[in-house]
Amino acid sequence: MGTRRRLATVALLLFAAAAFAAVANAEVIQSGDVRVNFLAKFTPTTLPRETPAPITVEVGGKISTTDGSTPPALRNLWVELNSAGRIESTGLPSCAPSLLQSTDSESALARCGAAKVGDGTFQAQLRFGGKPLLVKGQALVFNSTVGGRPGMLIHIYIAEPARVTLVIPLKISHKPGEFGTVLTAHVPTLVGGLGSVTDLRLRIGRRFEYRGARRSYLSAACAAPPGFPGGTFSFARGTFSFEGGLSMHLTLTRNCQVRKPAGSG
Repeated sequence: MGTRRRLATVALLLFAAAAFAAVANAEVIQSGDVRVNFLAKFTPTTLPRETPAPITVEVGGKISTTDGSTPPALRNLWVELNSAGRIESTGLPSCAPSLLQSTDSESALARCGAAKVGDGTFQAQLRFGGKPLLVKGQALVFNSTVGGRPGMLIHIYIAEPARVTLVIPLKISHKPGEFGTVLTAHVPTLVGGLGSVTDLRLRIGRRFEYRGARRSYLSAACAAPPGFPGGTFSFARGTFSFEGGLSMHLTLTRNCQVRKPAGSG
């Protein structure tokens, strides 16, 4: 049975950044030679003050180095999200991780297309013969259950130079406080540890019908104080852990505008 959970004000940021080229909403953190470009945006940014409305979130992240060397592999991701907002999965099919193992993108959609809630692109650096090789491909996001809790599965398929499938489970849990929703992921090794995902861009959001009612997988309200047309809010706190023990931390803030009620001046 599907689950209805309260998530971030702009719901699910899951991972890090979309459109990394220096536009508004981009954040950059650096430790030594390792740099992470982190961005998240949502549409629309004008929302009702109290009643959540459908949104789509674009998220992703780019990992690079200042000296041009191969970036360390991301191993663990921990993102704490603002407690407002919600995700609605009641009525959506759920995809099991076993259905996605050893599949290309077409086969993944054939098996779990009914559970699809997003898609995007990725880049990865592979090391063959001591030389870095950049590969690109399609990423898919499916509604799922991870560790007995609501979650998502990110499916990545590399066709060349070898056929490789990577399935990244994203678990959703909850705790008291301003940042009440926690997204956690352990990123599996790629090509036996000889590669790492360096750029992931996702667009998440879906409208669907359940028992005759229209629903949205992600929805949010702009919880600005009464009398204010909008506001700035603490969006998320993230921790990124890399191979070799490096950890990096980042806090995001975002803005929203209150939608005027229908018929108001």
